[in-house]
Amino acid sequence: MSEGTRSLLQRWGASFRRGADFDSWGQLVEAIDEYQILARHLQKEAQAQHNNSEFTEEQKHFFSQQKTIGKIAACLELRSAALQSTQSQEEFKLEDLKKLEPILKNILTYNKEFPFDVQPVPLRRILAPGEEEHLEFEDDEEEGGAGGGSPDSFPARVPGTLLPRLPSEPGMTLLTIRIEKIGLKDAGQCIDPYMTVSVKDLNGIDLTPVQDTPVASRKEDTYVHFSVDIELQKHVEKLTKGAAIFFEFKHYKPKKRFTSTKCFAFMEMDEIKPGPIVIELYKKPTDFKRKKLQLLTKKPLYLHLHQTLHKD
Repeated sequence: MSEGTRSLLQRWGASFRRGADFDSWGQLVEAIDEYQILARHLQKEAQAQHNNSEFTEEQKHFFSQQKTIGKIAACLELRSAALQSTQSQEEFKLEDLKKLEPILKNILTYNKEFPFDVQPVPLRRILAPGEEEHLEFEDDEEEGGAGGGSPDSFPARVPGTLLPRLPSEPGMTLLTIRIEKIGLKDAGQCIDPYMTVSVKDLNGIDLTPVQDTPVASRKEDTYVHFSVDIELQKHVEKLTKGAAIFFEFKHYKPKKRFTSTKCFAFMEMDEIKPGPIVIELYKKPTDFKRKKLQLLTKKPLYLHLHQTLHKD
């Protein structure tokens, strides 16, 4: 076994034990985070081996275990979902999860039947804007979660497509928007949360390239923290009348196996001013034409931004 593979398996094992320890101690938020991080790493490795056309002998062993790695990732996500569920029925229990530790430790040589009837984690779906309108909605006080559809209908997409600031032009203004944080009642339960930022005209047509933030930096109480700068890809003076800047909060749903929009917010042109601003959150699906808006909640939970204007 190469040093790199040994180190990788040791890191996976340490992460698994940390999550299980947090779980057994009742530190559920920490356990969920650790399980989700390990599930992402396992999925990433399985996909990397799948996409690699030239294998060493050791990599061939990894590739032969791609399905098993995907099933372990699925079990980690099932345990995360169970910790977040208020229903005790058909939960994936900690004692079940612990049966996977020796399999993970000996993944290169494991050749037995997997102990649980689960499907390997597939490539994650990311729903196209507005697609949730056509899916069956679940009952949920504020979110109205989306579901249904084939899990492999959409290509995988990794959040984090921020663009640099445009070159300055004499007499023209550039805008930097810092996304500080978003307030949500279930902030701690959001998996891989990120923001999609776009600028639309009154007809919902893109005026600039769409940008995705990286996954949020941390979750704390009723807030998901981003602390990330978005550079508007058009000079403010060149934006059409009635344009708006949209912020879509997205997160991964392990039970449905896709990334979904939870809520959205927008800022209109008359709100472009230097300094902090707090804007309201609306229920999905995202209404880019701003005709049928419904507040997400009556609670004092908002999207917190800070604007900086640059003018030569």
